[in-house]
Amino acid sequence: MSSVRKYFSSEIGDYVYISLALIIYAVGVTFFILPYEIATGGVTGICSLIYYATGFEVQNSYLIINAFLLVLAIKILGWKFCLKTIYGVLLLTLYLWILQRLIESQYGSLENLRLVGDQTFMAVVIGALCEGIALGISFTRNGSTGGTDIIAAVVNKFRDVSLGQILMILDLVIISSSYFVFVDRIGSVGAWQKIVFGVTVLVISGVTLDYVVNRNRQSVQFMIFSRNYRAIATKLNEKGFGVTVLDGMGWYTKTERKVIVVLVKKRNSLNIQRYIKQIDPYAFVSLSYVQGVYGEGFDLMKAKINQTKPTLVFATNNKHKLEEVMAIIGDQFEIRSLEEVGCRVEIPETSDTLQGNALQKAQFIKKYYGFDCFADDTGLICDALNGEPGVHTARYADVGGQGHDSQANMAKLLKNLSDKDDRSAHFQTSIALIYKGETIIFDGVVNGTIATEKHGDMGFGYDPIFIPEGYDRTFAELSSDIKNTISHRARAVQQLCEYLKKDTTSNAKQRRK
Repeated sequence: MSSVRKYFSSEIGDYVYISLALIIYAVGVTFFILPYEIATGGVTGICSLIYYATGFEVQNSYLIINAFLLVLAIKILGWKFCLKTIYGVLLLTLYLWILQRLIESQYGSLENLRLVGDQTFMAVVIGALCEGIALGISFTRNGSTGGTDIIAAVVNKFRDVSLGQILMILDLVIISSSYFVFVDRIGSVGAWQKIVFGVTVLVISGVTLDYVVNRNRQSVQFMIFSRNYRAIATKLNEKGFGVTVLDGMGWYTKTERKVIVVLVKKRNSLNIQRYIKQIDPYAFVSLSYVQGVYGEGFDLMKAKINQTKPTLVFATNNKHKLEEVMAIIGDQFEIRSLEEVGCRVEIPETSDTLQGNALQKAQFIKKYYGFDCFADDTGLICDALNGEPGVHTARYADVGGQGHDSQANMAKLLKNLSDKDDRSAHFQTSIALIYKGETIIFDGVVNGTIATEKHGDMGFGYDPIFIPEGYDRTFAELSSDIKNTISHRARAVQQLCEYLKKDTTSNAKQRRK
């Protein structure tokens, strides 16, 4: 419940900040840009040129143009961005209308308003600062004033180009076109002067926008040297900060030291210092500003890589499993093992079902390593043993322990079935796939019987004692080609492949469109 309240509190905060930002923007446009007939960029600039040329009010053309651009926002940036953009467009339209009515009631028309006298350049500076600050606040709150902001946000989503730079390029084109609006009225020199003022607005607002956005995203790195590093690291972890402890050596004293490294947003730096001082006021602390931090909790890397195949992690280090699965999937994906992504810990498997264990492993990889992945759990179910070995298949001879002894497992199973007439059994493999935000479970089952003794030397696990239905030989006596066609794992993986193939085929069609 607290997480829900936190979400809504954050959303309400976003809308409040966007509303305040739009007031600043509307004030800058109606009090400083329009009265001095300054050319500016964005859709507001286009609407201003329409106003200067025809008298058609800014808010009306602004609403019409944005109605078309919002379709782009819905398709690429998603509904969350779009809802705030719609809110921004409608609210800014309302603000512009209210302020223009207010000015006209007091001064007769916008042209009669001269808050800074004849100091056009001062109006340029103030108007540009208002625009830059407003846009910066709006973007940091996942909002937009619409117009070319939408185009800038789309480009920024896929390319590591600052918002200010994108808007500057778009706005140069719009401002340059103002020459044709003013040249007949004030001559060529006056028209070029308007363009110079417009470019000045562009530069000041762009620099201000980047400053506001980057100031909010600015990160800092702490390097903390303290003998009480355990308490400091624990405290920072409890407060929700990621902590890394490195091995170091004080070269003067030749003694080993621990170094705590913490990367946080600039706004959290004072709290970090307080926590350190509470525990060790004599700690040696280095604080430095960093150019960029990418990863969970920070920015996403937007660099393009020349990768023709998507990557999937198979949550196993079992070479036999990897070979079987890769043979079935083929070269459609780059399949990586746990070792290849740096996972060297024992992943918990505490569920009482095969599906539950598979899902638990996949969620672990996704949470701590970030990759799309799939995990499997396989069980041998014997009817005469009430479902044993079941989820304990891999450790049947050492239930609850860490042993993976195939020979001991088979020996125990054969012993437990020695006085049973019913030797029917089935293998089941459950695969949990986490891919593109979706979680899907696939089950593969092969029926068969348990032999009275081991036969064959191929395969692994219980293969030497399991005879699949329709065959008179064990899995360990069958060729890998046959096994990879009929096995429980093959059937589950085949379902996985069919799902992935549909996805890649769909993506290819969309790219061709």
